[in-house]
Amino acid sequence: MGCSLIIVSARLLDPGTGAVLPETAVAVSAGRIVALGGDREIRALADRSTTVVDVRGGVVIPGLVDGHLHPVSGAELTQGLDLSTCTDLESLREVLARAVGNLDRGEWLFGWGLDPNVFGDRPVEAAALAPVLDGVPALLQLFDAHSSLVSARALELAGIDGPRVFEQSAEIVCDERGRPTGLLLEDAACELVERVAPQPSRAERRDRLAAVLRDMAAAGLTGGHAMDANGDSLALYAELEAAGDLPLRLRVAPWCQPGTDEAGVAALIEQQGTGGDLWRVRGVKLFMDGTIDNGTAWLEHPDRLGESVQAFWPEPDAYTRVVAQLHAAGVPTATHAIGDAAVRHVLDAVEKAQAEGGNTARAAGGNTARDVGGHAAREAVRQGVRHAVRHRVEHIESVPDDTLRRFAGLGVVASMQPTHCCDFTRADHTDNWSRRLGEERASRAWRCRDLRESGATVVLGSDWPIASFPPLGVMAGARHRRPTRDLTQPPHGPEQALDALDALQGMTTGPAFAAGQEHEEGRLAVGYRADLTVLADNPLTTEATALADLPVLLTVLEGRITHRAAAI
Repeated sequence: MGCSLIIVSARLLDPGTGAVLPETAVAVSAGRIVALGGDREIRALADRSTTVVDVRGGVVIPGLVDGHLHPVSGAELTQGLDLSTCTDLESLREVLARAVGNLDRGEWLFGWGLDPNVFGDRPVEAAALAPVLDGVPALLQLFDAHSSLVSARALELAGIDGPRVFEQSAEIVCDERGRPTGLLLEDAACELVERVAPQPSRAERRDRLAAVLRDMAAAGLTGGHAMDANGDSLALYAELEAAGDLPLRLRVAPWCQPGTDEAGVAALIEQQGTGGDLWRVRGVKLFMDGTIDNGTAWLEHPDRLGESVQAFWPEPDAYTRVVAQLHAAGVPTATHAIGDAAVRHVLDAVEKAQAEGGNTARAAGGNTARDVGGHAAREAVRQGVRHAVRHRVEHIESVPDDTLRRFAGLGVVASMQPTHCCDFTRADHTDNWSRRLGEERASRAWRCRDLRESGATVVLGSDWPIASFPPLGVMAGARHRRPTRDLTQPPHGPEQALDALDALQGMTTGPAFAAGQEHEEGRLAVGYRADLTVLADNPLTTEATALADLPVLLTVLEGRITHRAAAI
């Protein structure tokens, strides 16, 4: 047996049960696990071409997968000033002033990660930054990536002098006299300024993407569910793979926006399955609303400012028809739905599509609940059926009780980003998100545990660049629910924290099940893909507040080492 890689002196952790396996070594050939056993037994399989790595007691787990991220657009958005460390208006002005001092005349200023909480009780508008940005074209992305704050000069260069009407739910926010305030909501409005701003070259974008993906691999990621295929994303993935520079396995879901006609939907269906060995188009991403922070979510009752009352699709029934078309074609959907009305509509649409087009297929036996992603999967196996088209809802920031059990009943995956709750809201509900919702709705923030216990498969992710991508930090946040910058602060909704095993499954067995790949990903078993993450210690016994700092010793993608710590 010609083994390309052998890992010895390891503790092998089964994310299905949480048990440490009796074997201590793994052998890999042709990108698959071909043997598990004792060190001596597995070492005997090596020849001159085999790489043997002694991980010195390190813990081997299936490769960690981010259930929701944006590699290409994130690499672009995170160029410029990182504003995520600014905590108030004064610190924001100081950071911007230093940057402006280094600009040439007419040069643009870019920033990202701006938290609206820095404005306190003031409205989010360019006037608050005018003394610093006078005459400077500036484009500052808010942390949600659904809105931007731009300077007066940037508005002028883009020819924006008043409100406009868009096909989707987007807005140029204006004052009572019809003058733009500098706040742009949703892509259609933000793009008006982005089009006139200078853009990096293609080579610069490719190099930046490659660097970001290397950092992701070093953090322990072996894969990600990429929730867009915008611009030339797919071509960039293909180039990196051809050059041997793609260190993550990517499942890509192109967008379907409001106004997409029959031909557009047919094109999305035709695109399914295209790609390379390490990246594939699988699924379609849709939006049912925007965000609570900027008032563009879709709530069953308005927020306390009277906003968040509209769907992203001006005609929600059109969304329902598109979901039905995609379902009938066997295409899974992933829908951004943050508000309770948005989540309910997505579930209604999936239920209608299943009723009209059928939704089950015979399931292969031999799996347990923990193996394939959750209680919903267990029930499907018990009945001998499994949802053939696995639809998903992304974000699910606040949902009422009567919505919870529908996820399991419909086989819809709950895709959650717990670090958004950790870092952008507060336990005392004084943050912008909580103030907008009010006490009752803010108290049911990111109901990860309730969804899990109701039988749903819960997948965890970062939504990078919205939050940091290191997967151990995401898992830690799901467990402690405290601000990453200050873990001494109280948790927001500790009753919604996941236990250690559920958090691990959220980035191993959960993503595998959501992708329909549970028979070849997410476990340490012969025949499974050799996508592996090796940690310095057991993530299940490491304290939640220490988990983010647990060293990643080795990352392996399809048997190829993509990160190796100096210690081994």
